[in-house]
Amino acid sequence: MPATPVPASNLATRSPDPDHVEALHRIVMQSLDDDQAVDTISIPLAGKSSIADYMVIASGRSTRQVASMAAKLAEKVKRETGRSARIEGLPTADWVLIDAGDVIVHLFRPEVRTFYNLERMWSFGDAPAAPAEGSSAALAQDSSAAPATDHAAATEHDAPAPGNG
Repeated sequence: MPATPVPASNLATRSPDPDHVEALHRIVMQSLDDDQAVDTISIPLAGKSSIADYMVIASGRSTRQVASMAAKLAEKVKRETGRSARIEGLPTADWVLIDAGDVIVHLFRPEVRTFYNLERMWSFGDAPAAPAEGSSAALAQDSSAAPATDHAAATEHDAPAPGNG
């Protein structure tokens, strides 16, 4: 089913209001919890990156669960904020990116998440490695930690990126 174009005025954008940012973050975290996301972590980016205030990373047990979580999250963001989140990677659902403006969400199948290890690439300070497949620990990053110095590397041929199936 082709995506329906969303008017630019309704797309998720960054908010200057910290209360709005925190409310959106709560909506995202609650939606993922309700949908039984695995190994959900939230990385605070405020003051460290201009792309968002939070990056949330979670896994689903299958492509079907990843796709379902992404669709429900986008619907919930639209219903509660009036703004449509941008979604990439939904057709293959190995790695789905949801851009909700102040919160960027990455949903993965476990083996794809382990391969890319975004936790280590984007966290600041002593970040845990990507959870091993089947792990169920929920982690949160410390927002006062210093920037990380090494980054995970991957080639474009090793695993699919969002939207490339």
